[in-house]
Amino acid sequence: MNLIWTGLSEAMQMILSMDPEVLEITWLTIQVCLISTFISTIIGVPIGMILAFKSFPGKRLAILLSHAGMGLPPVVAGLWVTMFLWRAGPLGDWQWLFTANAIVIAQIVVSLPIIISLSYSAFKKIDGGMRLQLKALAPTKTQSLVLYLKQAQFGIWAAIMAGLGRVLAEVGAAMMVGGNLQGQTRILTTAMVMEVSRGNFEIALALSFILMTIALILTFILLKLQQKDVTV
Repeated sequence: MNLIWTGLSEAMQMILSMDPEVLEITWLTIQVCLISTFISTIIGVPIGMILAFKSFPGKRLAILLSHAGMGLPPVVAGLWVTMFLWRAGPLGDWQWLFTANAIVIAQIVVSLPIIISLSYSAFKKIDGGMRLQLKALAPTKTQSLVLYLKQAQFGIWAAIMAGLGRVLAEVGAAMMVGGNLQGQTRILTTAMVMEVSRGNFEIALALSFILMTIALILTFILLKLQQKDVTV
């Protein structure tokens, strides 16, 4: 119990003292997580809608892969991203390996299947009668898109929150593709693993409290946005 209080005290000291390294790690964590979640959202939600409403060859396989991808081990995602970004890999010319961009890509890989799958489920839950009513109104494609998004908005926000939670907790892929380089690719989760390996449990606990605080704040913001949209 003393270890927990020591970790909490250490976290407060780090925050109040405005420790430059902790602030840098925290800010990079927020950046890569928000960017990867945003990109996964703008890609995943349309794909989920297409899977829900369109028929095409290979649709069942695409749905199966999106559902199976929800359980994709982060280290597997990290391995594939590393191979693609390696000097001899297909994207080696980008020279993104061991950079923040590589972490963003890895986080997209682990969060995208979650957002696709949950968005698909949200759109599939739209009542069939409601869909017929919408078609009877003969709306334009843009109007139909807006109406379907409004009907599925609760599930879409849930998908975004699930995707964000996945990237905030991700460590294996980030460690593999980012290398946990100080001042460049070190984020809260990889820093925690490093401190535990050094036996600095108080610092690791302090970083965990900071990460949980960020997760709570971002989740609270998304919940408020979800409730605001639902009540519109």
